[in-house]
Amino acid sequence: MVVPELRPWRAAKPHVVRLADAVRPSLARAAAATKPRLARLARAGKPQVAKVARPKTKTWQYTAGAATAGLALTAGVVTAAGPWDSSGQRTAERDRAVALGRAGGTDHGSAPGAPGRPRPAPSAGPVLTGLGGVSTVRSAPDGKALADALTPLLKDPALGPRPAAAVIDVTTGRRLFGKAPGTALTPASTTKVATAVAALSAMGADHRLTTRAALEPDTKEVVLVGGGDPTLTARKSADGAASLRTLAAGTAAALADRGMREVTLSYDTTRYAGDEMHPIGVDGNLARVTPLMADEGRTNDSASGPAQRVADPAADAARRFGDLLKSHGIKTTAPGPSKATNRAKTLATVSSPPLSAVVERMLTNSDNDIAEALARQTAIATGNRADFAGAGKAISSQLRKLGLPVKGAAFKDGSGLNRADRLTPDLLTALLAKAADPAHPELRPALTGLPVAGFTGTLTTRYTDGASGVVRAKTGTLSGVHTLAGTLVDEDGRLLAFAFMATDTDPGRPAATQQALDRIASALAACGCR
Repeated sequence: MVVPELRPWRAAKPHVVRLADAVRPSLARAAAATKPRLARLARAGKPQVAKVARPKTKTWQYTAGAATAGLALTAGVVTAAGPWDSSGQRTAERDRAVALGRAGGTDHGSAPGAPGRPRPAPSAGPVLTGLGGVSTVRSAPDGKALADALTPLLKDPALGPRPAAAVIDVTTGRRLFGKAPGTALTPASTTKVATAVAALSAMGADHRLTTRAALEPDTKEVVLVGGGDPTLTARKSADGAASLRTLAAGTAAALADRGMREVTLSYDTTRYAGDEMHPIGVDGNLARVTPLMADEGRTNDSASGPAQRVADPAADAARRFGDLLKSHGIKTTAPGPSKATNRAKTLATVSSPPLSAVVERMLTNSDNDIAEALARQTAIATGNRADFAGAGKAISSQLRKLGLPVKGAAFKDGSGLNRADRLTPDLLTALLAKAADPAHPELRPALTGLPVAGFTGTLTTRYTDGASGVVRAKTGTLSGVHTLAGTLVDEDGRLLAFAFMATDTDPGRPAATQQALDRIASALAACGCR
């Protein structure tokens, strides 16, 4: 489903804000209503359109109608982006629907200098429409006009001595603007876009990662076998993730059926190979890379962002599993490492949400643990060794199979924490265009997981002005390195993909660099450029 929006929010703002105030009380009901009811709400909004200033062109008539109906039909547009998943990772769509029913927009409040009461949230319609992957409106922007708009902004000293950029028309794949677009630079966390596309291509959007407990015959040894699920949780509320508590309950019941109340407990991490420690060493941004962990080895209640991690996530998960078994009347030994044999009988299993949801969570929160897990799973799925080198080889080969421009690219990890990673603006934009291609629906989560400016994930506190709700992009940040790659719909309703990369920036002024990147993306969104 593609719902074209021929005019931008800013052009219709005075009218749409008035309309939003008029229909807001009905929005909560509209989100859960069936199609006939949504149609009635859309018709109910028509009298409001009549109160708007007299239209001057046929285009404006379409835009006013679309804006009004869009407010009532947001839930319908959201649903077109894909089904709600168990972990709620389609956060952009969900949060947008909630924001429309709340006076004053979504108050994220934590941004320095942010107003206490934000203005009504701008329509995210262009972003959601853009995920259809095909533009059905006016022709693409003129390259020269686009260059005139973006080139001066790329000269901002905050972007360092050699920023690189690319903008393409997603419908045609044609590059509209480029500044050193083939230059391979350190991408930081935008590497996760490549990891997402490679993983989805190799395993499929419905793939799940399974953790199991197995019983070795004649030994009373229970082995907790890590399947590489980075979302496994031991918390009381699993929130759609695989639960270690559920696994323990099922295991205890299976043992009780066998008349067993005392077992030797072991754990198996042989699914991965090579070093568990990332080259950056001990760091709050990432736990040791192991196929068995609970809550990413975090020592606090956080679910994303930096946090202190346990020294050995696999041993910690096994210890917690043993404690849970004890709560069900099963006595265990202190767990130690082992390997489940082919003769081991599965007692119970739990599986992750589908890969589509895991990818979305990774991109929205820039989750490094998930990224490294998916890189290794991609290696396994493609017959490569499940270590850092094998994962990098697997990602590169998958992207090459998709016909993407991998020349100059280097993948030393899946998260982008390694400064030796290299991507080009051309590759980043090509990845986004491929994910929008109707011929590759399995790649769509690489777009739906991208944070939405001013609303979700790592862009929650950015774009408090300008392109809030319009830009959907993955951020990348290391000391002296800043990147931004994503999609937006321009003034004329054309879906564009962009990548802006800055290296050797002032490490003492990261906010200035991020703001410079945000200004470029906002200018692109506001540019009809004809």
